[in-house]
Amino acid sequence: MNFNNILFITIIIALILFFLYKKGIIFANFEKISPEEAYNLIQKEKKDIFILDVRTPQEVKVDGKIKGAVLIPLYELSKKINQIPKDKNIIVYCKSGNRSISASRFLSSLGYKVYNLNGGINAWKEKGFPIKYK
Repeated sequence: MNFNNILFITIIIALILFFLYKKGIIFANFEKISPEEAYNLIQKEKKDIFILDVRTPQEVKVDGKIKGAVLIPLYELSKKINQIPKDKNIIVYCKSGNRSISASRFLSSLGYKVYNLNGGINAWKEKGFPIKYK
């Protein structure tokens, strides 16, 4: 095996690991939950759950939001961290589940108990769960 083959294999492995990391499949310090699991958790533990929407205000206007969710766009999360209670379990979601993975990693690193809604608001709506429009 020559150097170019080793380099190529190394790059491919690095890209696969990066993809798995970005999708929250490996090295995730939070739990991924389905829309059904999130809905049941919200129903059972209403007082102990904080629902965090990390989309933009424009996305919320178009797609609505989960009832009771607090909107803090991902780009503002570090500045508004004091708005997120440490004593509650956090369900984080975005449109499809990518930005919420970044938010979930960040919150988990600060000691929050985090659940990432797999598939985001798109998956929630696909399952027919309630959406609130302003």
